[in-house]
Amino acid sequence: MDIRVRFAPSPTGWLHVGGARTALYNFLFARRNKGSFILRIEDTDRSRSTEEAIQKIIEDLSWLGLEWDEGPEKGGPFGPYRQTERNSIYHEHLGRLLKSGNAYPCFCMPEEIERQREEALKKKISFRYNRRCRDLNSEERKKMMKINPTPAIRFKTPLLGGDIIFKDKVKGEVRFELSHLDDFVIARADGTPTYNFAVVVDDGTMKITHVIRGDDHLSNTPKQILIYKALGFEIPEFAHLSMILGPDKKRLSKRHGATAIFEFRRLGYIPEAMLNYLALLGWSFDDKTTIFSKDELIEKFSLERVSSNPAVFDPEKLNWLNGYWIRQLSDEELSRRLLPFIKERYGDVSLDKQDFIKLVKLTKERMKHLNEFVDWCYFYFVSKEEFTIDKKELDKLATSDRVELTKILEKVKKALIEVDPWEKTEIEMKLRDVVEKTGLKAKKVFQPVRLAVTGRLVSPPLFESLEILKKKETLTRIEKALAMIKGN
Repeated sequence: MDIRVRFAPSPTGWLHVGGARTALYNFLFARRNKGSFILRIEDTDRSRSTEEAIQKIIEDLSWLGLEWDEGPEKGGPFGPYRQTERNSIYHEHLGRLLKSGNAYPCFCMPEEIERQREEALKKKISFRYNRRCRDLNSEERKKMMKINPTPAIRFKTPLLGGDIIFKDKVKGEVRFELSHLDDFVIARADGTPTYNFAVVVDDGTMKITHVIRGDDHLSNTPKQILIYKALGFEIPEFAHLSMILGPDKKRLSKRHGATAIFEFRRLGYIPEAMLNYLALLGWSFDDKTTIFSKDELIEKFSLERVSSNPAVFDPEKLNWLNGYWIRQLSDEELSRRLLPFIKERYGDVSLDKQDFIKLVKLTKERMKHLNEFVDWCYFYFVSKEEFTIDKKELDKLATSDRVELTKILEKVKKALIEVDPWEKTEIEMKLRDVVEKTGLKAKKVFQPVRLAVTGRLVSPPLFESLEILKKKETLTRIEKALAMIKGN
């Protein structure tokens, strides 16, 4: 059997962690089994679906490296791959269900249905359609058609009772009582298909063999199984993935911070880390291995090792993994990935390639996000005209003795003027000489210099930073700092 799986997002918003994990598991399962991974856009909710969201989903999946074999922009033998372009296919299969007697037109007005729903709510019972239009004869239907010429179409759920049973590859055996289902709508009055109908037609005509999705769809499965059977489609195997919780064990949401993939991209996470972490949200290879490349995930992934318990999103673990994968990049590759972040913050800046690589080497070992580099290296990328010293940090340093701070910087300036050649070892030797002569702790001398030259108290290593900045600019910034202190 040729394995065929699909990821079918609804473009009513951005691609979130849960959706990205679902896409990843589908991708891994397809690649592991030499099958096909299909991307399908479920955009029938025209009031909420947007082209912008579709493009963002495509961008995020591409950024993660989840290449699809069929779908938008690629095509394939079972397209189109957007639901809004598949209306003729839905109408054809709707006609089949009506002709076979597995569906019927419902002439009940929306107001009437809503009234029944409210009555059920008052009685504190689940609402089920009363099947009023189920067994109308042809004469009765003609009369009703005059009153309501645009009926909805309902599926004729069997009345025999019993259970719908299926084996879920994550949840195990799942049972639903038929008596709990009413005759549900499969096409609205305007002719558009409902989710449960469209997804079955799509999966059936696209020959999907395995449906791997979030367990919020579990309750839809019995309805879909009935439609599969009525249309004569082979029923795929199901795997419903448990939800993802925040650190507080409540459903992951915006209150927990970033949840959309594009937000993680913007914050400076890299795809290698995101893929690695997403895979661990519900799956494990063993009880000790946490580092997996994409190729290793493809080799080792199986649905049998997906847990039925909810996964807990741990930002600290993601940060650790991101730092790990950043350190696996070559200096040149990391430099390339940093460029968009530098441009976004500082615009088009002129970069000395050698100095840039030096900065990358200095910060790589402690970097957890690409954005951290942009913050730490402010002193290098900001223009000379826009460079400023953090006044709060300066006031903090000058709190005890402004005169002493001035004297320290003047001694440092005098010492640095003598540095030749302008190299890290020479700079360090002169600054440590200042420490020795003043009798102060190294931090007492180095912190004012760091602030004066980088504008911040957090920066890459001091001596290397001064070397990269060059002598003239270093001395100019120390003079500006002295002017600020004296001016206050």
